[in-house]
Amino acid sequence: MSNITTNIKSIRDIMRKDTGVDGDAQRISQMVWMLFMKIFADKEEEWEITIDNYASPIPEKLKWQNWAADDEGLTGDALMEFVNNDLFPALKELDITISPQAHIIRSVFDDTYNYMKNGTLFRQVINVVNEIDFNNTNERHLFNDIYETILKELQSAGSSGEYYTPRAVTQFMVDMINPQLGESVLDPACGTGGFLTCTIDHLREQVNTPKDRDILQTSIRGIEKKPLPHLLCTTNLMLHGFDLPAVRRDNLLSKPYADWGAKDKLDIILTNPPFGGVEEDGTETNFPQKFRTKETADLFMALIIKLLKNNGRCAVVLPDGTLFGEGMKTRLKEELLEKCNLHTIVRLPNGVFNPYTGIKTNLLFFEKGTATKEVWYFEHPYPEGVVSYNKTKPINIKEFNLEKAWWNNRAENKNAWKVSIEEIKKRNYNLDIKNPHQDEDTLASPEVLLEKFKATEQKISTIQDEIIKVLTEALQ
Repeated sequence: MSNITTNIKSIRDIMRKDTGVDGDAQRISQMVWMLFMKIFADKEEEWEITIDNYASPIPEKLKWQNWAADDEGLTGDALMEFVNNDLFPALKELDITISPQAHIIRSVFDDTYNYMKNGTLFRQVINVVNEIDFNNTNERHLFNDIYETILKELQSAGSSGEYYTPRAVTQFMVDMINPQLGESVLDPACGTGGFLTCTIDHLREQVNTPKDRDILQTSIRGIEKKPLPHLLCTTNLMLHGFDLPAVRRDNLLSKPYADWGAKDKLDIILTNPPFGGVEEDGTETNFPQKFRTKETADLFMALIIKLLKNNGRCAVVLPDGTLFGEGMKTRLKEELLEKCNLHTIVRLPNGVFNPYTGIKTNLLFFEKGTATKEVWYFEHPYPEGVVSYNKTKPINIKEFNLEKAWWNNRAENKNAWKVSIEEIKKRNYNLDIKNPHQDEDTLASPEVLLEKFKATEQKISTIQDEIIKVLTEALQ
């Protein structure tokens, strides 16, 4: 076990003893804001050398090195009083006009809270955090691995339609979209930043000069509505070398659809919008009548089509329900197929998003500017001997070598088939098209299944009556 793995485990174990920290989400939030402060302190050491006349936006007494770095410094009640009464109020009210760094700190702490109550335990956590040197490349690299294990603890996230996209899926989507340095990239529902960090890694080899680095840092943006994922994403990008992560806390769906103009258009959108989630009342009125719905993923899809430049590219994760859904979903698919070339749908098997959800998902790849003439489908198979994915055995990037080998030399095979736009229109824009090369499901007709269901229901009712009869006789 690496030193940093041991550090993170120690922090979690100490926090479990504190009565103020209740559950995974609070423990992770507490851990990450403290790590953010330490990372920021380490970055400031770097900026003092690399940025001319750099001035810290944090008041001197609130800097990590002046209250946390001494392992025999503030502790107990005095430490808690400082954190709750001095540190947090000041950071939440920081003047964002001082510098871009001030804006980042303020956005991070706006909805962040200190949950720990025991100052002695708090000091123990600080001392462990201080053992990590984020200016050490090896430590930073290792932390990225640990960071992903922290995210996996957020198993409760799926209840609100938020599914943390498996690394293999984000990497495959980025590889196929193939961003180039200078192209604008957005994830409008970025969560903890998986698509953004994969894009950064993908573009690293194109960065050769300080100017290239500046271009990279200004071309990648994320929007996240909720405070914890926003904090995680900001920290994640700083760990990936971003001085000023362009991650905004906002909900793009709250801005009127008609207000998005040419200056807002993007080259690339990579995202996994929350599906199954429902927007608050009134949000749908920001959209044209034909796209109005409370379903979050559908509203994001309408917005994505609007925000792409001509020739702009998108890869998006969507559930099966979007493919076969009717009503507004039909109008949305019609819009997509008329304004964009939906060239590929990769159909993922069950379990890819375990443990968050068992919902079947699809990866849609499209380019804006020309109408769709045909859609290629690729059904991603389980590896040999695997019947489902789980938390300990997730989908692996090597599995996507099948799609990658097929991508530029398309031909029908047992996993791939194409469907013309004429056929899709005949199906009233139902994109839930089964693999014609696979055996038909052996399910009986709906009429037969209904009869079997009724018979089973009758049998259950009869057994319940018998149980009631026996219990009544016994009581008498």
